[in-house]
Amino acid sequence: MPSEPLNLAVIIGSVRQGRFGPVVANWFVERAEQHGQFRVDLIDLADTPLPVELPPVPPALQPKMDRPAEMADLTRRIEAADAIVVVTPDYNRSFPASLKAAIDWHFTEWQAKPIGFVGYSGASGGLLAMEQLRQIFGELHAHTVRDYVSFPRFFELFGPDGTLREPEGPNGAAKVLLDQLLWWGSVLHDARRDRPYTSAI
Repeated sequence: MPSEPLNLAVIIGSVRQGRFGPVVANWFVERAEQHGQFRVDLIDLADTPLPVELPPVPPALQPKMDRPAEMADLTRRIEAADAIVVVTPDYNRSFPASLKAAIDWHFTEWQAKPIGFVGYSGASGGLLAMEQLRQIFGELHAHTVRDYVSFPRFFELFGPDGTLREPEGPNGAAKVLLDQLLWWGSVLHDARRDRPYTSAI
């Protein structure tokens, strides 16, 4: 167990009007806070302008690149995280463009950190988005943990007040995910402290 709680960033990936992401994210934040080993920071990408037009030099080559001033808080919060959970739907068998923009504007901020997923959609429960995100985060030298939380047909699983109708299964899945993030987050936090990570390792 770490001597201090780990910083866990929970990112709402969808910015769509009428999105369900905040309901799922708030449910997961409650699980993370009850776990007792994390300081939770809920990041809503709808709060930050995310230009799709990227600068000519990618952040992999220029980590301290100039970003839009409105993005400074997002960058700081991702950098401060010891572990990250992405809450994502499936959009056309993939993940939201807002999430891809947030990922591509950063590089070192993701490195040597564990990433977990909470997905929701009509049929697959976000699994299609998760599988693609695993490849992308691997390219960024992040570690995606094995287990996840998935809500297929989410509109049948949550009540009007945002609580789960049958919470036992999802609560158990969230506990497994958080335990994995705690283990990997603790190990990688200490490793980054003792030896700064570089992609040349």
